[in-house]
Amino acid sequence: MAETRDLLIEIGTEELPPKALSTLAEAFESGILDGLSKAGIPFGAARRFAAPRRLAVLLHDVVTVQPDRMLERRGPALKAAFDQAGKPTKATEGFARSCGVDVSALQIQTTDKGAWLVYTSTEAGAATTALLPEIIDASLAALPIPKRMRWGDRAEEFVRPVHWVVLLFGEEVVECSILGLAAGRETYGHRFHHPQPIAVAKPAAYASLLAETGKVIADFATRREAIRNQAVRAAADLGGEAVIEPALLDEVTALVEWPVVLVGNFEPRFLAVPNEALISTMQDNQKYFPVVDAQGRMLPHFITVMNIESKDPAQVRAGNERVIRPRFADAEFFWNQDRKHSLDSHIEGLKSVVFQQKLGSLHDKSERVAALARHIATAVGADVAHAERAARLGKCDLLTDMVGEFPELQGTMGRYYAQHDGEPQAVAVALEEQYRPRFAGDAIAASDVGRVLALAERLDTLVGIFAIGQGPTGAKDPFALRRAALGVLRTVIEGQLDVDLQALLGIAAAQLQQVDAASVQDTVFDFLLDRLRAYYAEQGFQSDEFDAVAECRPARPLDFDRRLRAVAGFRQLPEAEALAAANKRIRNILKKLDGQLPFAVRTELLVEPAEQQLAAVLTELASEVSPLMDAGLYADALGRLAALKSPVDHFFDQVLVMADDPGVRDNRIALLNELGALFLRVADFSRLQS
Repeated sequence: MAETRDLLIEIGTEELPPKALSTLAEAFESGILDGLSKAGIPFGAARRFAAPRRLAVLLHDVVTVQPDRMLERRGPALKAAFDQAGKPTKATEGFARSCGVDVSALQIQTTDKGAWLVYTSTEAGAATTALLPEIIDASLAALPIPKRMRWGDRAEEFVRPVHWVVLLFGEEVVECSILGLAAGRETYGHRFHHPQPIAVAKPAAYASLLAETGKVIADFATRREAIRNQAVRAAADLGGEAVIEPALLDEVTALVEWPVVLVGNFEPRFLAVPNEALISTMQDNQKYFPVVDAQGRMLPHFITVMNIESKDPAQVRAGNERVIRPRFADAEFFWNQDRKHSLDSHIEGLKSVVFQQKLGSLHDKSERVAALARHIATAVGADVAHAERAARLGKCDLLTDMVGEFPELQGTMGRYYAQHDGEPQAVAVALEEQYRPRFAGDAIAASDVGRVLALAERLDTLVGIFAIGQGPTGAKDPFALRRAALGVLRTVIEGQLDVDLQALLGIAAAQLQQVDAASVQDTVFDFLLDRLRAYYAEQGFQSDEFDAVAECRPARPLDFDRRLRAVAGFRQLPEAEALAAANKRIRNILKKLDGQLPFAVRTELLVEPAEQQLAAVLTELASEVSPLMDAGLYADALGRLAALKSPVDHFFDQVLVMADDPGVRDNRIALLNELGALFLRVADFSRLQS
C-alpha cells in the first residue's frame, strides 16, 4: 500500500481584499487539487482556509510518490518497417535509436486501422515533494487577480505582499521557494494578540494551533458562524434581532481574524429618519449590523465586530458611536430639507438631467414611460391615472438630497416623499416597486401600478438603447439590459400580465422620436426571447421544449409560459414520442413541396380506410380542442390530441401520401397540413428530440 502523508500549504500576506477573499480561497484550493490530479497523485479529504492575512489548503492522505506510468510511443507502420528481406528500414532503426533501445525491443500493435511498431516503457513516478513547487506556482498564477502588485525591489507579483510560506508534507518542510520566499513551518498568529512566529509540527494541527495559540480562526465558515452567533446573542440581549445580510456577513468575516462583537447605541431621535437610510449607512459605510424589534422597526442600537479583544471596550464603543453620529445627522438633515419641497416640484428639474445624450433628458424619458404606462394599464385593468402619475414622478427622487447621498435609496425615498406629499398610496408604492426585481432572486413588484411602471420603464430603456446601437456585446452590458429584459419577463409572467410584447415594443418605439426605433423592434423581441430561454433553463425546462414553442413566436410571454408548460407535460405522455416523430415526418414532407399547400380536405377523395379514420378523428378533435386553445388551455388540448396517435400511425403505415393521382395526393397533403397546423397552434412538435 502506498505511503501517504498530510499536506499543508499556507501563503501569509498583508490584508487581502475582503470581497475577493472567498473567491481567492476557492480558486487556490481548486488549483492545488487540479494540479495533484493531473500529476496522478492520489489524495484524500481537502479543507481550505481563508482569513484576512492568509490562504491555506490542508489535504489528508497525499501519496508520497507519484505512481509509475506506462508510456507508449508509436513508430512506423508495419508495412514500412521492414524491407523485403525482413531487415529493419532506416525509419525503424531511427525510431529505435530515439527510444534508446534495439529494434528487437520494439513490439507490434494491431488495430482495426492497421499495424504499427510501438515501444512501451515504464516511467518511474517522481516524489510528490519534487512536484509540489510547480503545482503551487501554477495555482497561484491562475488565481483570479485583476491587478497584481510588486513590493519593495522584488520581482514577484501577487494580490498583496507575501510575508511567509508554510509548506509541510507530513512533519517535514518541503525545501523550495514560493513567490520568492523560502518555505518553512512557521506561521504567524493575530497581528496584535500573537505577532510572534508559531511553529507548525504537523499539518493536522494547523487550525487548532492558530486558534488556541495565535488567536486566529483560519476557517472562513467557522469564523462566519461565530460572528453570526455572537451577533444574534447580542441582539437578543437588547430585546431585538440582528439584521444580518449574507453579503455583509461575508465581508465582515473577511475583515477579521478573531471576531469579537460589540454593541453600540445612538440617539433615538434619529429613528424619525426613514430606517432604510440609517440601515444603508450602517451596512455600507460602517459594516455594522442594525438591530430591529419583532415588528421589524429599528432600535437605537447597532452591532459591530472588532478584530481584537479590547482591554477597554467602552472606549471602542464610544469611538464607533462617535463615527456613526455625524452620518445619521446628515441623513436627518437631508430628510428634513427634502420634505420642504414636494416631489412633483422636481419634474421641471428633470429637463436638465440627461438620461442618454441621444435619447434626451429624464423628463423626456418620464413622458415616454407615462405614455407607455397608459397603454399597459389599460390592457391589464390597472388604474390609468395612477400609472401615469407614478411614471411622471418616477425619477423625481433622483434630484433629492437624500438620494444624492444614498443612490441605493432611489425609489424607496420616492415612496416616502410621495406619502408625505399626500399622493395616492398606489402611486407612492409604485415609485419604489418600479425597480423590482433589483437583482437575481428579488421579488417582482407586488402592486398592479408597480408592475405597470416597472414594465414600462424597462421597455423604454431596452428599445431606446438598442435604437442607438448600444446593445450588449459579449460580456459587456453597460446599461444592464440583460437584467432589464429578465425584469420585463418576470414581471409579465410571474405577475400574470396578459400583454402583447410585440405591440408594447411598437408603442415604445413610437414614443422615441429622437431616433429611429422602429427598426430595432424585432431585435429587441429576439433579445427578450433569448433571456426567456435562460429563464426557463434555470427552471429545468429542456432546450428543445423551448425551441418548439419559440418557433411559433408567441408575442405574449404569459401565453408562451402556458404553451411551454403544456409541451413539457405532453412530453411525459406515452403517445408523445410517436406524435413528435409524426410531426417531424409531416414537416419534412411539406418542406419538399413548392408553392401554396392545399389545406381543404375533400371527403370524397379519401379512399383508404386509414385516411378516412384519421380525417374523422381529426375533425372531431379539432372541434373539441380549438376552444381550449383559444382559452389558453393548451395542456387540456394536448391531452385530447394524444388520441391521434393510433390513427396517425395507421395512416403512415397504410397510406402512400405521394399517390399517382394528383387529386388524391393533394388531398392527403391537405390532411397532413391540417394535422400539423393543429399542433402548431401550440408549438412546433417536430423540434422535440427523441
